[in-house]
Amino acid sequence: MLSDAAFVQLSDALAREIGPDAVTTEPSDLGGHASDWSGLIGATPRALIRPRSTEDVSAAIRLCAAAGQPLVVQGGLTGLAGGASSHEGEVALSLERLTGVESIDQAAMTMTVRAGTTLAAVQAAAEEAGLFYAVDIGARGSCTIGGTIATNAGGIRVVRYGMTRLQVLGLEAVLADGTVLSDMTGMLKNNTGLDLKQLFIGGEGILGVVTRAVLRLQPAPRARATAWLGMIDDDALITALSAARTGLGSSLAAFEAMWPGYLSAITSRAPRYRTPISGITAPAVLIDVFGDDPGVTDAILRERLESFLADAMEQGWLADAVIAESIDQARRLWAIRDEVPAEYPTIFRSSKGFDISIPISHMIEAVRVLQSGLTEAVPEAAILIYGHLGDANIHVVIGFDTPVEKHAYAAAEELLYSTVRDFSGSVSAEHGIGVLKRQWLGHTRSKGEIATMRRLKAALDPLGILNPGRVIETAAT
Repeated sequence: MLSDAAFVQLSDALAREIGPDAVTTEPSDLGGHASDWSGLIGATPRALIRPRSTEDVSAAIRLCAAAGQPLVVQGGLTGLAGGASSHEGEVALSLERLTGVESIDQAAMTMTVRAGTTLAAVQAAAEEAGLFYAVDIGARGSCTIGGTIATNAGGIRVVRYGMTRLQVLGLEAVLADGTVLSDMTGMLKNNTGLDLKQLFIGGEGILGVVTRAVLRLQPAPRARATAWLGMIDDDALITALSAARTGLGSSLAAFEAMWPGYLSAITSRAPRYRTPISGITAPAVLIDVFGDDPGVTDAILRERLESFLADAMEQGWLADAVIAESIDQARRLWAIRDEVPAEYPTIFRSSKGFDISIPISHMIEAVRVLQSGLTEAVPEAAILIYGHLGDANIHVVIGFDTPVEKHAYAAAEELLYSTVRDFSGSVSAEHGIGVLKRQWLGHTRSKGEIATMRRLKAALDPLGILNPGRVIETAAT
């Protein structure tokens, strides 16, 4: 750690280079940058740097590298893996001022945006231009585009549009020595050597800091329809997914599954969330269908959905269904899935969430193993399972009504990630590794893959100043 005298010199140099208002050591400014949403309690950073441009980011990193000062990179602080929580002795590099949509190219259907811009602002700008940005997650009002790129965020539209990686056509990033890599042409075809931007998409800031991006936009859906499906049993979930992909084709925009434990816990603890189908004994599915064809309307799309659901009833895997008759009703249905996670701190005395992937062919068996194992390991806990079944991603939440010792969470965590390993799944589907999942990375990645990650880190950040201790262990951590 830098001595106090050396740190004062660094702070003065930063203030001269990027402006005194961009660097602060005031305790009132630092407190809110200690921890992210993960619950991992961080240390108060030694200083907060808030650059307004890529040039400022470059200068800040260059000066910190010269002094050997480690940095934690922060966006909206909505991460759930502890990657943005500050470690002792670190300086917080926040992109909260690096905001704004720079341009929208209607012909190319792209948007150039700064990394600190919120996802909601990007969605709104695309909508105003008559276009659509496909990534959508519950934290849209707080999370930043840079953060979604750094974690390769997924969300509810992956089944149709894919992860964030597929939405990024150009990228600008600053390396650990201050070098700026800028590939902002946004060309879909560009086979000129290594595609370096892929190093930073999902890289969680350990190789470089994303400052700007060119995002791929989509045509705005002309029509939408939402339906709530009650399954016959849990085996019917996979049948339903296959049938939806075949019967609804590319119009299927979301396929969200909720197991009975999730629905029962939510409706009993937060009565304002009411399911449209009574008697929660089997999983439910929430689907969105988008219509892009000229002439298609909401009414036409609902008719197509009604026909699909009628066939499902005849085939025997669907017990009941409700199609939203209005935008407001669709929002109420989505609230049961989309808004509830923010309620966990009030619904439970204590809770912990996990974000995993399991191959779809093994999903039902794996969930049964998890439910049985977790019920035995933590019998006093509520087990909530739900998520993006269409892209093999589920969330598992363990909630307690009474204070709980850390060993209870540790036992649940060991069982859950061991199950993920046994079913050849992923310990992180869309929230990244950060700090909290670092010890479990070997359950998903081979020794050779992890060693290659370390070599890349050492090559691009030999001093280990960018997000040290996140994702992988290095000699410095």
